[in-house]
Amino acid sequence: MKNKPTDYDVIIIGGSYAGLSAAMSLGRSLRRVLILDHGQPCNRYTPHSHNFITHDGAVPAAIAQQAKADVLRYPTVEYRSGKAIAVRDISMTVEAATQFSVAIESGPVLTCRKVILATGLKDLLPDIPGFAATWGKTVIHCPYCHGYEFRGRKTGILATGEKAMHLAGLVHHLSPDLTLLTNGNPELNSEQMAKLFNRRIPIHTQAITALEHQDGQLRQVIFADGTALGLDALYAALPYAQQSDIPNQLSCAITGSGHVQVDAFQQTTVPGVYACGDNASPMRSVASAVASGNLAGAMVNHHLVREEF
Repeated sequence: MKNKPTDYDVIIIGGSYAGLSAAMSLGRSLRRVLILDHGQPCNRYTPHSHNFITHDGAVPAAIAQQAKADVLRYPTVEYRSGKAIAVRDISMTVEAATQFSVAIESGPVLTCRKVILATGLKDLLPDIPGFAATWGKTVIHCPYCHGYEFRGRKTGILATGEKAMHLAGLVHHLSPDLTLLTNGNPELNSEQMAKLFNRRIPIHTQAITALEHQDGQLRQVIFADGTALGLDALYAALPYAQQSDIPNQLSCAITGSGHVQVDAFQQTTVPGVYACGDNASPMRSVASAVASGNLAGAMVNHHLVREEF
């Protein structure tokens, strides 16, 4: 039994950098594409984006706006504001071709031949007063994205275990005035402690009760014992989760680090489903998202061609 014609060749769930980049590859190949986006990119708190050539220092929303304008010049690409809430495999054949239905929070159920998940991650912020207000501004996550701007400044790292050691090595190169904060949970072995001591990196193990700031600019960290530590910047290795439940709905394999498992061509473990951007990579940057989206779009087109030709 053959699959029925679909509304689109590809539906891309997530319209930030990765999703838009995938759409451009597909639009240039004259594929019928729908981008679904509900407007919650993970870097929406950050005033400036860095380490992306031609856009270094730009406002993240401005990059996305320009990307959207570029992509929508291609007549076979559509963009719709909305949230995808369910995706089902509705293939009716045992052949290589696939088909999916995509249910939208406010709208009709749509069908497509392939799905690209560019749904991103969500950071799980601790319930510390002042943390949310400083997140993405002076409480930051990535030395490659923010480290140059805070070079040489009085800097802290909020992390423990291997994550603390990884960040300490990267940040110490940029800001020697460095302190490690473990928020009551050190999880450091004697070798790690010795390495930090030898690099003159003090450790504060007390629980943190608040971050004092002015308009998002960190001033000091307040500890449960009443002491305080003045800082200009604080790197935080936060836990995160998939932004969308759709990878689980589709039974996509998830890696031990919590990312959607993809192969070298951005294909998930589910035939016809691809993933790109933060949801499938530990490299959380605009440049990496754009690159993986570009590859995902090209590979989806490649597989569509193989089905047709």
